[in-house]
Amino acid sequence: MEWTNEQRYRRIEDVAREELDALKMRVANCLWRQTFHIQPETGLLNDPNGFSYFNGEYHLFYQWFPLGPVHGLKYWYHMKSKDLVHWDNGRIGIEPKEYFESHGVYSGSALEYNGKLYLFYTGNTRDENWIRHPYQCMAVMDRQGKIAKFAEPVIRSVPAGYTDHFRDPKLWKQGDTFYAVIGAQRVNKTGCAVLYRSPDLTHWEFVGEIETGLQTFGFMWECPDYFELENNGILMFSPQGLQPEGDFYQNIYQSGYLMGEKINLETRCFIHGEFIELDRGFDFYAPQTMLDPNGRRLLVGWMGLPDIETPTSVNGWAHCLTLPRELSIKNNKLIQQPIPELQTLRTQKQEMEETLNNEIQAFNGFEGAVYELICEFHNKDADEFGIHLRVGEKEKTIIKFDWLNKKVVFDRSDSGEPVAAEYGTVRKCRLEAEKIKFHIFVDSSSVEIFVNDGEEVFTGRIFSKPESRKIQFFAIGGEARFKAMKWDY
Repeated sequence: MEWTNEQRYRRIEDVAREELDALKMRVANCLWRQTFHIQPETGLLNDPNGFSYFNGEYHLFYQWFPLGPVHGLKYWYHMKSKDLVHWDNGRIGIEPKEYFESHGVYSGSALEYNGKLYLFYTGNTRDENWIRHPYQCMAVMDRQGKIAKFAEPVIRSVPAGYTDHFRDPKLWKQGDTFYAVIGAQRVNKTGCAVLYRSPDLTHWEFVGEIETGLQTFGFMWECPDYFELENNGILMFSPQGLQPEGDFYQNIYQSGYLMGEKINLETRCFIHGEFIELDRGFDFYAPQTMLDPNGRRLLVGWMGLPDIETPTSVNGWAHCLTLPRELSIKNNKLIQQPIPELQTLRTQKQEMEETLNNEIQAFNGFEGAVYELICEFHNKDADEFGIHLRVGEKEKTIIKFDWLNKKVVFDRSDSGEPVAAEYGTVRKCRLEAEKIKFHIFVDSSSVEIFVNDGEEVFTGRIFSKPESRKIQFFAIGGEARFKAMKWDY
Protein backbone atom coordinates (compact mmCIF):
# COMPACT_ATOMS: atom_id res chain seq x y z
CA MET A 1 0.00 0.00 0.00
CA GLU A 2 1.27 3.45 -0.94
CA TRP A 3 0.69 5.99 1.81
CA THR A 4 -0.06 9.58 0.83
CA ASN A 5 1.18 12.51 2.92
CA GLU A 6 -2.42 13.15 3.94
CA GLN A 7 -2.63 9.61 5.36
CA ARG A 8 0.78 9.81 7.03
CA TYR A 9 -0.03 13.05 8.81
CA ARG A 10 -3.44 12.22 10.23
CA ARG A 11 -3.72 12.65 13.98
CA ILE A 12 -4.75 9.73 16.15
CA GLU A 13 -7.39 11.85 17.89
CA ASP A 14 -9.06 12.48 14.52
CA VAL A 15 -9.47 8.78 13.74
CA ALA A 16 -12.71 6.95 14.50
CA ARG A 17 -12.65 4.47 17.37
CA GLU A 18 -13.84 1.72 15.00
CA GLU A 19 -10.79 2.19 12.77
CA LEU A 20 -8.41 2.06 15.74
CA ASP A 21 -10.09 -1.07 17.12
CA ALA A 22 -9.84 -2.79 13.74
CA LEU A 23 -6.14 -1.90 13.55
CA LYS A 24 -5.54 -3.25 17.06
CA MET A 25 -7.23 -6.49 16.04
CA ARG A 26 -4.98 -6.85 12.98
CA VAL A 27 -1.91 -6.28 15.13
CA ALA A 28 -3.04 -8.71 17.84
CA ASN A 29 -3.48 -11.43 15.22
CA CYS A 30 0.13 -11.15 14.03
CA LEU A 31 2.23 -14.31 14.43
CA TRP A 32 5.34 -12.29 15.23
CA ARG A 33 4.28 -10.20 18.22
CA GLN A 34 7.12 -10.06 20.72
CA THR A 35 6.96 -11.43 24.26
CA PHE A 36 9.55 -9.53 26.32
CA HIS A 37 10.56 -6.60 24.11
CA ILE A 38 8.96 -3.15 23.99
CA GLN A 39 6.79 -2.95 20.87
CA PRO A 40 4.02 -0.62 19.67
CA GLU A 41 0.38 -1.45 20.29
CA THR A 42 -0.24 -0.38 16.69
CA GLY A 43 1.72 1.37 13.97
CA LEU A 44 5.42 2.08 13.76
CA LEU A 45 7.95 2.41 16.58
CA ASN A 46 11.37 3.90 15.96
CA ASP A 47 14.04 5.78 17.95
CA PRO A 48 14.23 5.37 21.74
CA ASN A 49 14.05 8.81 23.39
CA GLY A 50 14.23 10.35 26.85
CA PHE A 51 15.86 7.29 28.45
CA SER A 52 16.23 8.31 32.09
CA TYR A 53 15.62 7.60 35.77
CA PHE A 54 13.25 9.91 37.62
CA ASN A 55 11.01 9.76 40.68
CA GLY A 56 11.99 6.16 41.49
CA GLU A 57 11.34 4.77 38.00
CA TYR A 58 13.04 4.27 34.67
CA HIS A 59 11.46 6.25 31.84
CA LEU A 60 11.73 5.48 28.17
CA PHE A 61 9.92 7.18 25.30
CA TYR A 62 9.93 6.14 21.66
CA GLN A 63 8.94 7.79 18.44
CA TRP A 64 5.57 6.48 17.35
CA PHE A 65 3.30 6.75 14.33
CA PRO A 66 0.15 5.01 15.60
CA LEU A 67 -1.88 4.56 12.41
CA GLY A 68 0.27 2.21 10.35
CA PRO A 69 3.69 0.63 9.76
CA VAL A 70 5.17 3.71 8.05
CA HIS A 71 6.90 6.93 9.06
CA GLY A 72 4.30 9.66 9.50
CA LEU A 73 3.21 12.13 12.16
CA LYS A 74 5.40 11.17 15.13
CA TYR A 75 4.39 11.21 18.78
CA TRP A 76 6.52 10.39 21.83
CA TYR A 77 5.09 7.32 23.55
CA HIS A 78 5.95 7.00 27.24
CA MET A 79 6.89 3.76 29.03
CA LYS A 80 8.08 3.40 32.61
CA SER A 81 9.46 0.59 34.74
CA LYS A 82 10.90 -0.06 38.18
CA ASP A 83 13.25 -2.81 36.99
CA LEU A 84 13.97 -2.26 33.24
CA VAL A 85 12.26 -5.58 32.51
CA HIS A 86 8.57 -5.17 33.24
CA TRP A 87 7.25 -2.02 31.55
CA ASP A 88 3.85 -0.48 32.06
CA ASN A 89 1.35 -0.34 29.22
CA GLY A 90 2.33 3.25 28.51
CA ARG A 91 0.58 6.29 27.09
CA ILE A 92 1.28 9.18 24.75
CA GLY A 93 3.89 11.43 26.33
CA ILE A 94 4.23 14.29 23.83
CA GLU A 95 1.70 15.08 21.12
CA PRO A 96 2.59 17.17 18.03
CA LYS A 97 0.10 19.96 18.68
CA GLU A 98 2.15 23.16 18.49
CA TYR A 99 3.27 25.08 15.42
CA PHE A 100 6.90 24.16 16.14
CA GLU A 101 6.15 20.41 15.87
CA SER A 102 3.39 20.43 13.26
CA HIS A 103 4.89 17.48 11.38
CA GLY A 104 6.14 15.41 14.26
CA VAL A 105 7.84 15.17 17.61
CA TYR A 106 11.29 13.96 16.66
CA SER A 107 14.07 12.45 18.75
CA GLY A 108 15.61 13.83 21.90
CA SER A 109 16.65 13.10 25.46
CA ALA A 110 15.85 13.70 29.11
CA LEU A 111 17.57 14.99 32.25
CA GLU A 112 16.40 15.25 35.84
CA TYR A 113 16.92 18.70 37.37
CA ASN A 114 15.45 20.33 40.46
CA GLY A 115 12.90 17.56 40.99
CA LYS A 116 11.59 17.57 37.42
CA LEU A 117 12.39 15.68 34.24
CA TYR A 118 13.33 17.96 31.34
CA LEU A 119 12.63 16.59 27.85
CA PHE A 120 14.67 18.12 25.01
CA TYR A 121 13.49 17.19 21.52
CA THR A 122 13.32 18.27 17.89
CA GLY A 123 10.06 19.66 16.58
CA ASN A 124 9.66 18.83 12.89
CA THR A 125 7.77 21.20 10.58
CA ARG A 126 7.16 21.49 6.85
CA ASP A 127 6.05 24.52 4.89
CA GLU A 128 3.69 24.60 1.88
CA ASN A 129 6.61 23.61 -0.37
CA TRP A 130 7.41 20.67 1.92
CA ILE A 131 10.64 22.33 3.05
CA ARG A 132 11.67 21.27 6.54
CA HIS A 133 12.34 23.66 9.38
CA PRO A 134 13.52 22.05 12.63
CA TYR A 135 13.05 23.56 16.07
CA GLN A 136 14.70 22.37 19.28
CA CYS A 137 12.03 22.23 21.97
CA MET A 138 11.73 21.64 25.70
CA ALA A 139 9.06 20.07 27.88
CA VAL A 140 8.97 19.30 31.61
CA MET A 141 7.47 16.33 33.44
CA ASP A 142 6.56 16.68 37.10
CA ARG A 143 6.41 13.96 39.75
CA GLN A 144 2.77 13.28 38.94
CA GLY A 145 3.72 12.46 35.36
CA LYS A 146 2.17 15.57 33.83
CA ILE A 147 4.14 16.94 30.88
CA ALA A 148 4.07 20.65 30.00
CA LYS A 149 5.83 22.11 26.97
CA PHE A 150 7.71 25.39 26.90
CA ALA A 151 5.57 27.94 25.04
CA GLU A 152 8.29 28.54 22.45
CA PRO A 153 11.27 26.58 21.08
CA VAL A 154 14.55 27.10 22.92
CA ILE A 155 16.56 26.93 19.66
CA ARG A 156 14.63 28.47 16.78
CA SER A 157 17.07 28.33 13.87
CA VAL A 158 19.87 26.34 12.30
CA PRO A 159 23.34 27.94 12.49
CA ALA A 160 25.00 29.12 9.29
CA GLY A 161 26.87 26.35 7.50
CA TYR A 162 24.33 23.60 8.17
CA THR A 163 21.23 22.29 6.37
CA ASP A 164 17.76 21.67 7.78
CA HIS A 165 18.90 18.15 8.75
CA PHE A 166 19.54 19.33 12.28
CA ARG A 167 18.01 17.26 15.07
CA ASP A 168 18.09 14.82 18.01
CA PRO A 169 19.52 16.81 20.97
CA LYS A 170 21.21 14.76 23.70
CA LEU A 171 21.31 16.64 26.98
CA TRP A 172 23.70 16.49 29.95
CA LYS A 173 24.94 18.69 32.79
CA GLN A 174 28.55 19.34 33.70
CA GLY A 175 29.28 21.60 36.64
CA ASP A 176 26.78 24.44 36.56
CA THR A 177 26.32 24.30 32.78
CA PHE A 178 23.96 22.30 30.60
CA TYR A 179 25.22 20.94 27.29
CA ALA A 180 23.58 19.34 24.29
CA VAL A 181 25.02 17.63 21.24
CA ILE A 182 22.87 17.76 18.09
CA GLY A 183 23.14 15.74 14.88
CA ALA A 184 23.74 17.85 11.80
CA GLN A 185 24.53 17.99 8.11
CA ARG A 186 26.94 20.57 6.73
CA VAL A 187 25.96 22.51 3.61
CA ASN A 188 28.43 20.35 1.66
CA LYS A 189 26.20 17.35 2.56
CA THR A 190 28.53 15.72 5.08
CA GLY A 191 27.55 14.66 8.57
CA CYS A 192 28.75 16.01 11.92
CA ALA A 193 27.67 16.85 15.47
CA VAL A 194 27.45 20.30 17.03
CA LEU A 195 27.57 21.54 20.61
CA TYR A 196 25.27 23.91 22.51
CA ARG A 197 25.38 25.11 26.11
CA SER A 198 22.98 26.81 28.51
CA PRO A 199 23.04 28.14 32.08
CA ASP A 200 19.35 27.43 32.69
CA LEU A 201 17.89 25.02 30.06
CA THR A 202 16.07 27.94 28.46
CA HIS A 203 18.71 30.17 26.88
CA TRP A 204 20.98 28.19 24.58
CA GLU A 205 24.24 29.28 22.93
CA PHE A 206 25.74 27.67 19.84
CA VAL A 207 29.31 26.70 20.78
CA GLY A 208 30.29 25.16 17.45
CA GLU A 209 30.99 21.90 15.73
CA ILE A 210 32.65 19.07 17.63
CA GLU A 211 36.06 18.74 16.02
CA THR A 212 36.58 15.09 15.12
CA GLY A 213 38.90 13.43 12.66
CA LEU A 214 35.95 12.49 10.43
CA GLN A 215 35.32 15.27 7.95
CA THR A 216 33.70 13.16 5.22
CA PHE A 217 32.00 10.32 7.06
CA GLY A 218 28.50 9.90 5.67
CA PHE A 219 25.97 12.57 4.73
CA MET A 220 24.18 12.90 8.11
CA TRP A 221 24.87 11.97 11.75
CA GLU A 222 21.64 11.08 13.53
CA CYS A 223 20.99 10.59 17.25
CA PRO A 224 24.34 11.67 18.72
CA ASP A 225 25.06 10.86 22.35
CA TYR A 226 28.09 12.04 24.32
CA PHE A 227 29.03 10.54 27.68
CA GLU A 228 32.09 9.76 29.74
CA LEU A 229 32.88 6.27 30.98
CA GLU A 230 35.91 5.04 32.90
CA ASN A 231 37.73 8.32 32.20
CA ASN A 232 37.07 8.13 28.44
CA GLY A 233 35.01 10.42 26.26
CA ILE A 234 32.58 8.57 23.98
CA LEU A 235 30.65 10.09 21.09
CA MET A 236 27.97 7.73 19.83
CA PHE A 237 26.03 8.46 16.64
CA SER A 238 24.30 6.91 13.64
CA PRO A 239 25.97 7.99 10.39
CA GLN A 240 24.01 7.71 7.16
CA GLY A 241 25.69 7.18 3.82
CA LEU A 242 28.66 4.93 4.62
CA GLN A 243 29.67 2.49 1.92
CA PRO A 244 30.27 -1.19 2.81
CA GLU A 245 33.89 -2.12 3.50
CA GLY A 246 34.46 -5.86 3.80
CA ASP A 247 32.41 -7.06 6.79
CA PHE A 248 31.79 -3.48 7.95
CA TYR A 249 28.89 -1.09 7.24
CA GLN A 250 26.63 -3.71 5.70
CA ASN A 251 23.26 -2.23 6.71
CA ILE A 252 21.46 0.62 4.97
CA TYR A 253 22.63 2.89 7.84
CA GLN A 254 25.04 2.26 10.72
CA SER A 255 25.42 3.01 14.44
CA GLY A 256 28.69 3.25 16.32
CA TYR A 257 31.01 5.37 18.41
CA LEU A 258 34.29 7.19 18.74
CA MET A 259 36.26 6.74 21.96
CA GLY A 260 39.11 8.92 23.14
CA GLU A 261 39.99 11.72 25.48
CA LYS A 262 37.18 13.70 27.05
CA ILE A 263 35.88 16.41 24.74
CA ASN A 264 37.28 19.85 25.53
CA LEU A 265 34.00 21.71 25.92
CA GLU A 266 35.64 25.07 25.27
CA THR A 267 37.64 24.26 22.13
CA ARG A 268 35.27 21.42 21.08
CA CYS A 269 38.34 19.32 20.28
CA PHE A 270 37.79 15.57 20.49
CA ILE A 271 40.87 13.34 20.16
CA HIS A 272 39.64 9.84 19.44
CA GLY A 273 40.27 6.44 17.88
CA GLU A 274 38.55 4.75 14.96
CA PHE A 275 34.79 4.51 14.46
CA ILE A 276 33.53 1.19 15.86
CA GLU A 277 30.15 -0.32 15.05
CA LEU A 278 28.08 -1.04 18.14
CA ASP A 279 26.16 -3.97 16.73
CA ARG A 280 27.22 -6.28 13.90
CA GLY A 281 23.76 -7.63 13.13
CA PHE A 282 20.96 -6.57 10.82
CA ASP A 283 18.59 -4.44 12.90
CA PHE A 284 20.08 -1.84 15.20
CA TYR A 285 19.94 1.95 15.04
CA ALA A 286 19.60 5.22 16.99
CA PRO A 287 20.91 3.93 20.36
CA GLN A 288 20.58 6.13 23.42
CA THR A 289 22.27 5.81 26.81
CA MET A 290 21.55 6.94 30.36
CA LEU A 291 23.31 6.85 33.72
CA ASP A 292 21.23 4.96 36.26
CA PRO A 293 21.18 5.45 40.08
CA ASN A 294 23.67 2.61 40.51
CA GLY A 295 26.22 4.35 38.31
CA ARG A 296 25.67 2.05 35.35
CA ARG A 297 25.77 3.38 31.79
CA LEU A 298 22.80 1.70 30.08
CA LEU A 299 21.95 1.56 26.38
CA VAL A 300 18.76 0.87 24.45
CA GLY A 301 18.53 0.83 20.66
CA TRP A 302 15.87 0.69 17.99
CA MET A 303 15.65 -2.86 16.66
CA GLY A 304 14.99 -1.60 13.17
CA LEU A 305 16.31 0.75 10.52
CA PRO A 306 14.94 3.66 8.48
CA ASP A 307 13.62 2.88 5.00
CA ILE A 308 13.27 -0.86 5.65
CA GLU A 309 9.92 -2.65 5.41
CA THR A 310 9.24 -5.68 7.61
CA PRO A 311 6.87 -8.67 7.25
CA THR A 312 4.74 -7.38 10.15
CA SER A 313 3.62 -4.45 8.00
CA VAL A 314 0.68 -6.46 6.65
CA ASN A 315 -0.59 -6.62 10.23
CA GLY A 316 -0.33 -2.86 10.76
CA TRP A 317 2.77 -2.57 12.95
CA ALA A 318 6.56 -2.45 12.71
CA HIS A 319 9.67 -2.66 14.90
CA CYS A 320 10.58 -2.92 18.58
CA LEU A 321 13.34 -1.85 20.96
CA THR A 322 16.37 -3.86 22.01
CA LEU A 323 16.88 -5.19 25.50
CA PRO A 324 18.72 -2.78 27.81
CA ARG A 325 22.49 -3.30 27.80
CA GLU A 326 25.09 -2.32 30.37
CA LEU A 327 28.23 -0.68 28.98
CA SER A 328 31.82 -1.06 30.15
CA ILE A 329 35.25 -0.76 28.53
CA LYS A 330 37.78 -3.49 27.79
CA ASN A 331 40.87 -3.11 25.60
CA ASN A 332 39.74 0.34 24.40
CA LYS A 333 36.41 -1.01 23.22
CA LEU A 334 32.86 -0.74 24.52
CA ILE A 335 31.56 -3.98 25.99
CA GLN A 336 27.78 -4.52 25.95
CA GLN A 337 26.18 -7.01 28.30
CA PRO A 338 22.53 -7.82 28.98
CA ILE A 339 21.42 -6.31 32.27
CA PRO A 340 21.26 -8.90 35.11
CA GLU A 341 17.64 -7.88 35.86
CA LEU A 342 16.62 -9.96 32.82
CA GLN A 343 17.34 -13.08 34.86
CA THR A 344 14.01 -12.50 36.63
CA LEU A 345 12.31 -13.70 33.43
CA ARG A 346 13.91 -17.13 33.68
CA THR A 347 11.65 -20.09 34.43
CA GLN A 348 12.34 -23.73 33.58
CA LYS A 349 16.04 -24.52 33.09
CA GLN A 350 17.73 -27.18 30.97
CA GLU A 351 21.45 -27.79 30.76
CA MET A 352 23.77 -30.22 29.07
CA GLU A 353 27.35 -30.86 28.03
CA GLU A 354 28.36 -32.81 24.94
CA THR A 355 31.10 -33.38 22.37
CA LEU A 356 30.26 -33.07 18.68
CA ASN A 357 32.35 -34.69 15.97
CA ASN A 358 31.51 -33.52 12.46
CA GLU A 359 27.76 -33.71 13.16
CA ILE A 360 24.52 -31.84 13.85
CA GLN A 361 22.64 -32.84 16.98
CA ALA A 362 19.36 -31.91 18.69
CA PHE A 363 18.70 -32.72 22.36
CA ASN A 364 15.59 -33.24 24.47
CA GLY A 365 14.39 -30.10 26.19
CA PHE A 366 16.28 -27.79 23.87
CA GLU A 367 13.62 -26.17 21.73
CA GLY A 368 11.28 -23.20 21.78
CA ALA A 369 10.43 -19.80 20.32
CA VAL A 370 11.02 -17.61 23.40
CA TYR A 371 14.01 -18.28 25.65
CA GLU A 372 17.49 -17.37 26.85
CA LEU A 373 20.41 -19.60 25.88
CA ILE A 374 24.05 -19.61 26.99
CA CYS A 375 26.38 -21.88 25.09
CA GLU A 376 30.17 -22.16 25.53
CA PHE A 377 32.24 -23.93 22.90
CA HIS A 378 35.73 -25.34 23.41
CA ASN A 379 37.15 -26.29 20.05
CA LYS A 380 39.54 -29.15 19.49
CA ASP A 381 39.93 -29.24 15.73
CA ALA A 382 36.58 -28.37 14.08
CA ASP A 383 36.66 -25.93 11.16
CA GLU A 384 33.45 -24.32 12.43
CA PHE A 385 30.85 -24.86 15.13
CA GLY A 386 27.67 -23.25 16.36
CA ILE A 387 23.92 -23.36 16.78
CA HIS A 388 20.84 -23.57 14.58
CA LEU A 389 17.89 -21.71 16.15
CA ARG A 390 14.19 -21.73 15.25
CA VAL A 391 14.68 -24.85 13.14
CA GLY A 392 11.70 -26.07 11.14
CA GLU A 393 11.07 -28.10 8.03
CA LYS A 394 12.63 -25.46 5.78
CA GLU A 395 13.79 -22.86 8.27
CA LYS A 396 16.77 -22.24 10.50
CA THR A 397 18.80 -19.33 11.84
CA ILE A 398 22.54 -19.96 12.05
CA ILE A 399 24.95 -18.59 14.64
CA LYS A 400 28.45 -19.98 14.33
CA PHE A 401 32.16 -19.41 14.67
CA ASP A 402 34.33 -19.96 11.60
CA TRP A 403 37.51 -21.14 13.29
CA LEU A 404 39.63 -21.08 10.14
CA ASN A 405 38.88 -17.42 9.45
CA LYS A 406 38.30 -16.40 13.09
CA LYS A 407 34.88 -14.96 12.31
CA VAL A 408 31.52 -14.94 14.08
CA VAL A 409 28.70 -15.47 11.57
CA PHE A 410 24.98 -14.68 11.89
CA ASP A 411 23.04 -16.09 8.93
CA ARG A 412 19.31 -15.50 8.49
CA SER A 413 19.16 -16.64 4.85
CA ASP A 414 16.66 -19.35 5.78
CA SER A 415 15.10 -17.79 8.88
CA GLY A 416 11.63 -17.45 7.33
CA GLU A 417 9.98 -14.45 5.71
CA PRO A 418 12.79 -12.34 4.22
CA VAL A 419 13.52 -8.79 5.36
CA ALA A 420 15.92 -6.31 3.72
CA ALA A 421 17.43 -9.12 1.67
CA GLU A 422 18.82 -6.55 -0.76
CA TYR A 423 21.34 -5.68 1.96
CA GLY A 424 22.39 -9.28 2.41
CA THR A 425 21.33 -12.12 4.70
CA VAL A 426 24.66 -12.84 6.44
CA ARG A 427 26.61 -10.69 8.91
CA LYS A 428 30.17 -11.45 10.05
CA CYS A 429 32.89 -9.99 12.21
CA ARG A 430 36.40 -11.06 13.07
CA LEU A 431 37.10 -12.15 16.63
CA GLU A 432 40.38 -13.45 18.04
CA ALA A 433 39.43 -15.95 20.72
CA GLU A 434 40.33 -19.38 22.02
CA LYS A 435 36.87 -20.05 23.47
CA ILE A 436 33.52 -18.86 22.19
CA LYS A 437 30.52 -18.04 24.35
CA PHE A 438 27.17 -17.23 22.80
CA HIS A 439 24.61 -15.58 25.13
CA ILE A 440 21.40 -15.48 23.11
CA PHE A 441 17.95 -13.98 23.71
CA VAL A 442 15.32 -15.38 21.36
CA ASP A 443 11.92 -13.70 21.22
CA SER A 444 9.02 -14.44 18.89
CA SER A 445 10.61 -12.50 16.02
CA SER A 446 14.09 -11.46 17.10
CA VAL A 447 17.52 -12.69 18.16
CA GLU A 448 20.09 -10.79 20.24
CA ILE A 449 23.50 -12.45 20.47
CA PHE A 450 26.17 -11.38 22.96
CA VAL A 451 29.50 -12.96 22.01
CA ASN A 452 32.20 -13.56 24.63
CA ASP A 453 30.46 -11.52 27.30
CA GLY A 454 29.68 -8.61 25.01
CA GLU A 455 32.87 -8.19 22.98
CA GLU A 456 30.60 -8.28 19.95
CA VAL A 457 26.81 -8.12 19.65
CA PHE A 458 24.55 -9.16 16.78
CA THR A 459 20.88 -8.11 16.67
CA GLY A 460 18.36 -9.19 14.08
CA ARG A 461 14.67 -9.69 13.45
CA ILE A 462 13.68 -13.12 12.17
CA PHE A 463 10.22 -14.07 10.96
CA SER A 464 10.00 -17.83 11.36
CA LYS A 465 6.89 -20.01 11.44
CA PRO A 466 5.56 -20.66 14.97
CA GLU A 467 6.25 -24.37 14.55
CA SER A 468 9.96 -23.74 13.83
CA ARG A 469 11.12 -24.41 17.38
CA LYS A 470 14.05 -26.86 17.32
CA ILE A 471 17.59 -26.06 18.45
CA GLN A 472 20.55 -27.87 16.94
CA PHE A 473 24.23 -27.81 17.85
CA PHE A 474 26.88 -28.60 15.27
CA ALA A 475 30.57 -29.02 14.52
CA ILE A 476 31.92 -29.29 10.98
CA GLY A 477 35.33 -30.60 9.93
CA GLY A 478 36.31 -31.95 13.32
CA GLU A 479 35.46 -32.02 17.00
CA ALA A 480 34.14 -29.38 19.41
CA ARG A 481 32.87 -29.64 22.97
CA PHE A 482 30.09 -27.44 24.29
CA LYS A 483 28.13 -26.71 27.44
CA ALA A 484 24.67 -25.19 27.16
CA MET A 485 22.08 -23.73 29.54
CA LYS A 486 18.61 -22.71 28.45
CA TRP A 487 15.83 -20.92 30.31
CA ASP A 488 12.26 -20.64 29.10
CA TYR A 489 10.68 -17.19 29.37
